[in-house]
Amino acid sequence: MTFKLDNSLGFILNRTNTRMKNNLLHHFKDYDVTPEQWAVLNRLWEREGISSTELAELTSKDQPTTVRMLAKLEKKGYITRKVNPEDGRAYQIFLTSEGRALKDKLFPIAFQALDKSLKGIDRKQIEQVKVILNKIFENLGG
Repeated sequence: MTFKLDNSLGFILNRTNTRMKNNLLHHFKDYDVTPEQWAVLNRLWEREGISSTELAELTSKDQPTTVRMLAKLEKKGYITRKVNPEDGRAYQIFLTSEGRALKDKLFPIAFQALDKSLKGIDRKQIEQVKVILNKIFENLGG
């Protein structure tokens, strides 16, 4: 049996992920937001007041990476960290008004970037790919 890297699902996924992240990074350059920070902001737009541990789980990032991202977002003025009143050792993450305002600016840009990547692909095919990738993710869960 021979192995062709260009035909490897993992290689194809990684290559595509890298290109999609670079495309999004290019689209967000005027706002100094990375694709990883975009994921964190999205989770906070869904629900504020969660911990960095919850954010790490929700964005599929490890805790140290998440804490570094939060520090950068805080320095940019997009989030604030407040001591959790129920656990003085933990922090809750909240958006600032600037962080909330980013949503209306970044969503149209993100959709533009996504439209570029999905050009010529039928909606039904896109939904099938999502189902398959989520199943692979689930299969590999620990």
